[in-house]
Amino acid sequence: MENEVGHEIADALGLLLRRTTRAQLHKQLTEGMGEAVDELTYPVLSALARTGPRSAADLAPDAGVDRSGVTRRASRLEAAGLIRREADPTDRRAHLLVLTEQGHSAVTELRRRLAAHIMTSLSSWAPGEAETFARHLRRFTAEGPFT
Repeated sequence: MENEVGHEIADALGLLLRRTTRAQLHKQLTEGMGEAVDELTYPVLSALARTGPRSAADLAPDAGVDRSGVTRRASRLEAAGLIRREADPTDRRAHLLVLTEQGHSAVTELRRRLAAHIMTSLSSWAPGEAETFARHLRRFTAEGPFT
């Protein structure tokens, strides 16, 4: 029985973590956000919001693309005024990617959309189930195999 639950969770996580699943969700969330914010740039914006100023190389693993992919996406975001590049105080040759106020506003809107999307998908759940799920998911991510 324990092994069955482990397999069931692993299968569900596999679906959630698939790149195509994430890209489809990002496309839905970014609709109407402007030309620079789409399913390709969303991971860079989101990762930068979570981590704070980072170089493209340091941000790449969190964004799920390589350094050159981050750089290309960052150029689009910079042209739209959502991020800026600043000199890295620890390495004069490097630059950090930094969210602008406009970038923070875009991330706030994207997070609002994501939360609303999640709540819509949970609307048919019985009262209290979503709260229980959130509590258990938080515990699983804190204590589970990802730590």
